[in-house]
Amino acid sequence: FALKGENFDGNDFAVAALKTGADWAVVDKVELAENERFVFVENVLETLQKLALHHRQQLNIPVIAITGSNGKTTTKELLFSVLSQHYKTQATIGNLNNHIGVPLSILSISDETDMAIIEMGANHQNEIAFLCSIVMPTHGLITNVGKAHLEGFGGFEGVKIGKGELYDHIEKTGGTIFINGDNYHLVDMIKERKVKSLISFGFSADNFVSGSIVNSSPFLKVAWHRQVMEIDDHMHTAKSNLTGNYNFENIMASICIGTYFKLSPNQVIKGIEVYQPANSRSQLKKTVNNTLICDYYNANPSSMIAAIENLQSSKNDSVAFILGDMFELGLDAEIEHVAIIKKALQLNAGRSIFIGIEFYKHKDMFENKAEFFQTTEKASQILKSNPLSGFMILVKGSRGMKLENLVDLL
Repeated sequence: FALKGENFDGNDFAVAALKTGADWAVVDKVELAENERFVFVENVLETLQKLALHHRQQLNIPVIAITGSNGKTTTKELLFSVLSQHYKTQATIGNLNNHIGVPLSILSISDETDMAIIEMGANHQNEIAFLCSIVMPTHGLITNVGKAHLEGFGGFEGVKIGKGELYDHIEKTGGTIFINGDNYHLVDMIKERKVKSLISFGFSADNFVSGSIVNSSPFLKVAWHRQVMEIDDHMHTAKSNLTGNYNFENIMASICIGTYFKLSPNQVIKGIEVYQPANSRSQLKKTVNNTLICDYYNANPSSMIAAIENLQSSKNDSVAFILGDMFELGLDAEIEHVAIIKKALQLNAGRSIFIGIEFYKHKDMFENKAEFFQTTEKASQILKSNPLSGFMILVKGSRGMKLENLVDLL
């Protein structure tokens, strides 16, 4: 499929693709020479999306759509680990959750698949609605709504509208919604809609599955039980390989959905316990000198606050943090970055490091209280000459800050 990007046109590689093993090339550049293995269409991307919809219409399996401001990838991977204990499950690979990645994920579902998990990302309204028109989810989960992509959504209320498009689709199609019953934003959103099947999870005992945090140092251990216990049922526990109390809702979502689909407690426990985060999300990494909480795949105000509060609650006496700019906040960028600085400085950390143009703008306001660098490269130079040692260090920022380049220095 000869897709176009900002800096390339897939049509330019169509001939080479055929020579190196492709059987067919779907193209939309009329200047290309005729070739019996070219399929000329008006728009390649639209064709890919329509083909994905056609393929989806042939499938008669549960398709679980997951979206949310934070935690959707971790939840997707946890849920995949759980459901795979019993079902042949297909899930979105990596972060292929946009208007190109979602069709590719749908097209990867084979006839042998028992159920599918599709992650859907969005940075503006009507995007989730469009993806739903391709995915046709039978079940849906919004992990949470927070201050992410505020620029594209037009503020927090815009985020709720945009993410709520998944609820709108499920309402129309009569599917099932899984919901954190203790999240008042999500509960308010669902009250506005008439969803026939609603399955909840959370701390409260009136949820379909309720649970609690047993321990969170260094990894999160949870206990849970069903609302209506079986005769031989009791409180179950599972120790994850995830850090941070904020991952409780991600774990509980996976437990809830696994339980709903009739997995045994032992299957659910195994699914939770064998999952190893390896995508720079809530990943604990021990180096020669420090213990790192690697959470630099993405960042927004909501996830930043959760990560800071998690570091604050850690039992480690010596903590430090390296925080990078948060992207796509638009007019809210200044106020949100200042708020994060103030929140982080409450930690009284051994080293407080802020990186990025947005954070650097407020250097003078917090003079002598923290270290500010405009770029990751400049921070790297200081860390080489003045290294960190003996700390638990939170490393978090937007993906474009490339904070992973600092890990070898820590």
